[in-house]
Amino acid sequence: MVENVDNLILEHLRPIRNRIDKLSEDSDEIKYRLTSLEKAVGGIRRDNAGMYEDSARQQHSLDQLAARIDRIERRLEINESS
Repeated sequence: MVENVDNLILEHLRPIRNRIDKLSEDSDEIKYRLTSLEKAVGGIRRDNAGMYEDSARQQHSLDQLAARIDRIERRLEINESS
């Protein structure tokens, strides 16, 4: 009788163990995919930072050109109202 109970318990434990193994595999896959997403987001942030840097550099160049044009116009005595 005890042997039958042991077999019955083992019979129920096997599917539970299989299910836990499957959940563990699924968890590993989710972790892998989450890591991939985190890397992608990091890359996007890095690209955005690069674009902001380029934009700031271009704005600085435009500001310098505007200052040079203002100096040239003052030397040539060119008024915008004329």
